[in-house]
Amino acid sequence: MGLLADKVVLVGGGSQGVGAAIARAAVREGAVVAVSGRRAEPGEALVEELVAAGGKAMFVQADLADPEQAKASVAQVVAAYGRIDCLVNSAGLTSRGTLLDTTPELFDAHIAINLKAPFFTMQAAVADMVARQAPGTIVNIITSSAHGGQPFLAPYVAAKAGLIGLTRNAAHAHRWDRIRINGLNIGWTATEGEDATQKTFHGAGDDWREQAAARLPMGKLGQPDEIAGFVVFLLSDRSGVVTGSVIDWDQNVLGGLD
Repeated sequence: MGLLADKVVLVGGGSQGVGAAIARAAVREGAVVAVSGRRAEPGEALVEELVAAGGKAMFVQADLADPEQAKASVAQVVAAYGRIDCLVNSAGLTSRGTLLDTTPELFDAHIAINLKAPFFTMQAAVADMVARQAPGTIVNIITSSAHGGQPFLAPYVAAKAGLIGLTRNAAHAHRWDRIRINGLNIGWTATEGEDATQKTFHGAGDDWREQAAARLPMGKLGQPDEIAGFVVFLLSDRSGVVTGSVIDWDQNVLGGLD
C-alpha cells in the first residue's frame, strides 16, 4: 500500500515540469491521478505514460486562467471518480516584468494563473470535500521569490505572495472540516519551463543548468522528483495534522547573510 493508495488526486498544471513529476510520484504511491492543463498533447502523453506504467490516470483539458474552466476541471474529476481527495496547484506563469515596465495586461495574466486559478480550483475541491463531510489535502506550489524576489519578477511575486496568504486563510477556515492545506515555496528548479524562460528572457545557452549549479550551495538546481516526493508526503496521512504551513523548499536560507 502506497502513501496515497486509492486517493483521487488532481494536479492542476500537471502536464510537465514539477506538476508532471508530482503526477508520476502520486501514481507510484497508489493514487488515481488526473492532470489538467491547457495543451492536450503533453497532457495526453503523460497520461499514456502513467497508464502504461500500471496507473490509473486521466487528462482534463482546461485553461486554468479562466475561473469557470478551473472549477470545471474539478467537476470533471468528481464526475469520473465520484470524489476528489487531494489537489495540487502547480500551474505557474513566470514571464518577466518590473514595477516600472509591467503592463496591466501582464499583471492580470499573472494574477489569473498564479492566484485566481488556485483560488477557484480550491473552491471547487473544498466544496466537494465539505459536501461529502470527508477529509482532504491540498498543496499549493508557490515560490521562494514570494518573500521579495528579483526586480524583474514584480507581478509574479505579487501574485504568489497572495497565494501564501490564501493558503493560510483557507487552511484556517477549513481546519474543522479536516481539510489540510499547505504550501511549498520552491527555489530554482530544473524544468522544461525554466529552460524556456532562461533562454527567452536571459539569453542563456544550453549549458545554463551547469553554470547555475556551480553557483548554488548544493551544487545543483532543485529537482522536480525531489519536490514531488515532498508533495506526496504533504498530501498523505504521513504528514499528520500539519495545515496552514508554507514551507521554504530551497537551499538558500531566508535572512541568512554572508
